[in-house]
Amino acid sequence: MLLGDTGAAPAATANIKDGTDASFMADVIEASRVQPVIVDFWATWCGPCKTLGPALEKVVEAAKGAVKLVKIDVDKNPAVAGQLRVQSIPTVYAFVDGQPVDGFQGALPESQLQAFVDKLVGPAAPAEIDDIMALAAESVKLGDIGGAAQAFAEALSIDPANVKAAAGLARCYLVSGDAERAQDVLDMLPPEAKDADLDSVRAALKLAGSAAAETRALDERLAANPDDHDARLELATALAGQGAFDRAVDQLLTIIERDREWNDGAARKQLLTVFEAAGAASDTARQGRRRLSSLLFS
Repeated sequence: MLLGDTGAAPAATANIKDGTDASFMADVIEASRVQPVIVDFWATWCGPCKTLGPALEKVVEAAKGAVKLVKIDVDKNPAVAGQLRVQSIPTVYAFVDGQPVDGFQGALPESQLQAFVDKLVGPAAPAEIDDIMALAAESVKLGDIGGAAQAFAEALSIDPANVKAAAGLARCYLVSGDAERAQDVLDMLPPEAKDADLDSVRAALKLAGSAAAETRALDERLAANPDDHDARLELATALAGQGAFDRAVDQLLTIIERDREWNDGAARKQLLTVFEAAGAASDTARQGRRRLSSLLFS
């Protein structure tokens, strides 16, 4: 377990170690002739260091040995920090072939730290992309659309021309009810891009356009009469058909809240169907069941 979030030095690992003024030549200068070395200048009293440290350590460990991290407490080791003119902390330098080649000051978000490391070590190997795509597929299977979208986006950040990743991310947006962003993702691909998954999501986008017109009409009916449960049930069914399960759940729970026995419990029956479609282990199903129990037993 790394201890960067406490302000203390991290536990030593194969890729992360404490550095000192005395060991800087060996740990950084000489070591960087073999592989890139990142140096994190920090201090125990530094608040931003407590934010940066764990995130940087995570990204370095994820690189699986392609880069090393040396952490130097400037209070205990002021010499090297002074030579490199470190004026504020955290300050991070990257060394390659014995020379500083890049760096930044302050705490950065993990995505920017990942880009910083990727710039040093190069893009992920194909096997890594395969692992990311497998994770995305598993997330889709479990109904974790947010997790799938994150994995597809990560694959695209490594390989912007990955057609399957683009199709997967576009479908995630479409399932979430954001057809515009789905189209934006597809528009980034060259016109000649061909793939069965890509054809499938393009067809789904066309159907979504027709479904959107239907949902707009149902929205208008509900605006005129919020107690039109028939319209609300139709809207929930249409939304579920588009893959917008969370929005469908909201509509069905609204019916149950207003009249739980309406139409022989039709809303509750449809809700269970939506849970099944979304995936029994999905956030949609878990949160929806909690909300349903709250309504039924309040």
